[in-house]
Amino acid sequence: MAGRHSAPPDPIDDSFFDQIVPDEASEFVVVENPPVYRKKPSRFSRIVGVIGELLGTAGLILGLCAVWQIWWTDIGANRAQAESIQELTQGWERTQKIGTPRYDDPPAFEHTSEEGAFLGVMRIPRFGKDYAYTIEEGTGLEEVLDTGAFGHYPDTAFPGEIGNFATAAHRQTYGAPMNGVADLQTGDSIIVETKDAYLVYKLTESYIVNPSESDVVLPVPREPGAEPTERILTITTCHPPFVSNQRWIVHAKLDHWIDPSDGIPEELAD
Repeated sequence: MAGRHSAPPDPIDDSFFDQIVPDEASEFVVVENPPVYRKKPSRFSRIVGVIGELLGTAGLILGLCAVWQIWWTDIGANRAQAESIQELTQGWERTQKIGTPRYDDPPAFEHTSEEGAFLGVMRIPRFGKDYAYTIEEGTGLEEVLDTGAFGHYPDTAFPGEIGNFATAAHRQTYGAPMNGVADLQTGDSIIVETKDAYLVYKLTESYIVNPSESDVVLPVPREPGAEPTERILTITTCHPPFVSNQRWIVHAKLDHWIDPSDGIPEELAD
């Protein structure tokens, strides 16, 4: 089968490379990290990137707003409340001894319709002996509730009267006076302090309703048209925290009252 195989290759001649690689090759500079050319981002990619940055900035702003709402408004409202109570009760004569409970009719309360008018001080010993927030006429946010006060529902009974003395207060932000509502228990004292009386109510029940269920502030709660015979206190507040699409309702009945010149309720004594 001779003739089918080609001749073996000739030995490589080094002079061949001398023709290809000139002597000046020693002067060449070797680039160790050559530049990498990337594809230019599309317009869509750039738009998505800008939107992402804007969303990140918006998230930061919302976070700061939340901190301001929850933390700073509480500090501001509580400071203002302490100053208001000190100023508004400055002329009230008080003694620190424990007074004698009375079960006759409490002193009549002077009515007012002026929004923001001072009615008294709400004290809930379950939240601490120093717990105190003003009670003011009306339930406007800026005028009353956002100051940290309890607001009195217009057209409901006044403190100590037969009927339903109905109030509202924030559960979060602006002092959050009802932040601890879930800790309240049946039989707890809720004390309304006025110039002429300590009105000691006892908690009877609490429950959750939808915001549309306004019958909780009727003269007899949840009973339209019923004639009141008891002296009731109602507190409404938001539920649940940070959602507030429902209302937590607290009802209490007047147990007794104490003349401030005789002393203070036992629950407030040191």
